[in-house]
Amino acid sequence: MIKSTEEIFFEGAPAKEDLILNLIAGITLIGLPFTVGAVVRALWLRFKITNKRISVTGGWLGKDKSQVSFSQIKEIRCIPRGLGSYGDMVLVMKDGARLEMRSIPSFREIEDFINSQINQTTSRNSSEDVAGF
Repeated sequence: MIKSTEEIFFEGAPAKEDLILNLIAGITLIGLPFTVGAVVRALWLRFKITNKRISVTGGWLGKDKSQVSFSQIKEIRCIPRGLGSYGDMVLVMKDGARLEMRSIPSFREIEDFINSQINQTTSRNSSEDVAGF
């Protein structure tokens, strides 16, 4: 029997800098849609990254929840925003689906953690595939 505990690496809301920059941009008429998006993200979007999975809760009033196991992830794509203080991340799954995570604080450390978990998962799976004669 395998006993494994789930350890939380990151749990929290989107970056505060995203909200601040978009509130400043909301002064102009062109920036209003971005401001509304940032406010909705700040109110209802939450990330939880553990050593087992990634969970994103969002949507209107926080009713949508997505969970992804590291074994399902094929590729990570990251883009820095806010002068590099936060960033956006897209997780590309093996079946072609995508999970977008916007305004992640300290996204470089999170990207490194996710890559290390993916590498551990693939090394575990490749050793399990060998069956012998």
